[in-house]
Amino acid sequence: MPHPSQAPSSVHAAPMVDPQQLAADMVDVMSALFDVVERETDLVRGGQIADAMKLETDKTNLSRRYVSLVSALKANQPHLRAVAPDLLATLHKQHDTFRAMLQVNLTVLATAHAVSEGVVRGVNSEVQRRNIPQTYTATGQRAAPGPRHVTPLAVSRSL
Repeated sequence: MPHPSQAPSSVHAAPMVDPQQLAADMVDVMSALFDVVERETDLVRGGQIADAMKLETDKTNLSRRYVSLVSALKANQPHLRAVAPDLLATLHKQHDTFRAMLQVNLTVLATAHAVSEGVVRGVNSEVQRRNIPQTYTATGQRAAPGPRHVTPLAVSRSL
């Protein structure tokens, strides 16, 4: 059994991959993920949240595959830089475009979240206003209701 200091240096080296295949896989995944995210963005913009939620499984699977390929790219970056620098530059450009599209998607999702939260808070305020007794103090000021008069609002998250 060799001594740990005599272990071959290739044990910690990243496995070499075919740059063309890695790039093709990366482009395929980014394209598929781009399509799913774009559909999700369009559906959320159109208020079709239930349909957008149906894309979650595809989006999750493609995201996992994307992260795996990014890890492979990072591990093989020195090799790719040496044998296919143009390919690496092209992937960086596509990734930047992809990142910009994801930013739009995140903005749309954050807006939808804020709007829905505002609607729920508005409904809750109206329900509370109707459920709380309108009473006044001895000085004629409106009395603040106690916590026992506040009723919780239940929201079903299943669409």
